[in-house]
Amino acid sequence: MDDPPPTGHPRPPLRPVPTAGARPVNRPSPFAPDPGEGPAGRTDLSQVMRQVAHGDKEAFSVLYDALAPLVLGIVIKVVRDRAQSEEVAQEVMIDLWRQAARYRSDSGSVLTWAATIAHRRAVDRVRSAQASTDREHAQAAREHRTAFDEVAEQVETRLDSEQVRRCLRGLTELQRQAVTLAYYQGLTYREVAEALHTPLPTVKTRMRDGLIRLRDCMGVTT
Repeated sequence: MDDPPPTGHPRPPLRPVPTAGARPVNRPSPFAPDPGEGPAGRTDLSQVMRQVAHGDKEAFSVLYDALAPLVLGIVIKVVRDRAQSEEVAQEVMIDLWRQAARYRSDSGSVLTWAATIAHRRAVDRVRSAQASTDREHAQAAREHRTAFDEVAEQVETRLDSEQVRRCLRGLTELQRQAVTLAYYQGLTYREVAEALHTPLPTVKTRMRDGLIRLRDCMGVTT
């Protein structure tokens, strides 16, 4: 089923509206009890899923109310972060809407199926976040190496000399601090920016300008 998921969820459960003078009428629920679904709900989730597979938005509302707490609980245990967990849980519910036609009751309960999707989504989010962090660290390392090219390496070998100290005094305060942190402490651009409470683009510009001034001061050539 390729229809877009219902919007505006969660929708408040329908409640009977009392009418003056009217006698209460007992109406059967469209979803009969299903002991096989366990404590997560008193409705026949297999039947609800069949209705969802046909695009029944009201049935999806019932499914959402029955499964959302379970899904969120599973995701939080894996992802840990509450905001990200809520986002992943929403993605899982959308998956259930889109993949409802694929559900087969003979392969397990709706609860088991939903739990499997939730766990897989949560693990994917954690792996994606870790991969993103690894890429960021690798990029920072590449930036650090690229910025301090052959000229910078020549400067680094002479940092302890009086000439370098004199040339450092010719830099601005921010340039001097940035270059010193990068060389003496081996910090990356991002770490220097955090240490100086300065925007990353500003640190990059100042360090580049500082290296150029050091090169000119020391007479280093490429």
